[in-house]
Amino acid sequence: MGLWKRLYRGRFFRRVLTLLCISVPAFGILVLLSPGFPEIAPSSLGQVAKSETGLSETKLGDLALLMIAMLPDDLAFTVFAPSEEAFERVLKLQPSISLMPDKMNGTIAILSRVMGFCAVPLHLPSKSVPVLEELALDSVSGLRIFCLEDSGGTLLANNVSSDWVDLRKGEVIVHVMGGVIMDAEFELSFAPDYEE
Repeated sequence: MGLWKRLYRGRFFRRVLTLLCISVPAFGILVLLSPGFPEIAPSSLGQVAKSETGLSETKLGDLALLMIAMLPDDLAFTVFAPSEEAFERVLKLQPSISLMPDKMNGTIAILSRVMGFCAVPLHLPSKSVPVLEELALDSVSGLRIFCLEDSGGTLLANNVSSDWVDLRKGEVIVHVMGGVIMDAEFELSFAPDYEE
């Protein structure tokens, strides 16, 4: 009973509140003083992704590899990664320009946001996607992704068709898509400005 009286009088809660008041601003200051985004090792660029069977190999684009390198490769993830053409067409990112040191922070900011939209924390090989029946998934950022296989055998995710499926990088399954999966608000930031 004595413990409850002390807790009730507020000594315990005052100490917890004091600890929070000290640690939260200190953490905020550390975040603000950090020198930008973490460095990504250049050796992660240009790696070859293998299909699940290992028979066919294809090179993922540098931007997709950089985006996938942000995920831990020892955990189960599925990524609906944009193709190089989709990065350029939709997000206006070109590897030759976007990966230059003076543009790298902006590129990583965009890639990390896109990764949140198109990464799902589970393994989803294409053979697990139902034919002509939508499978609802939640991405890392909470965006709802609806997957299905159309009658022609093409994987669709939020009506974006796949170019390549079932590529692997560690434990990560990668489906290379012909577009970019993102929410409407982020999409507006890349919409062309039309002048009347």
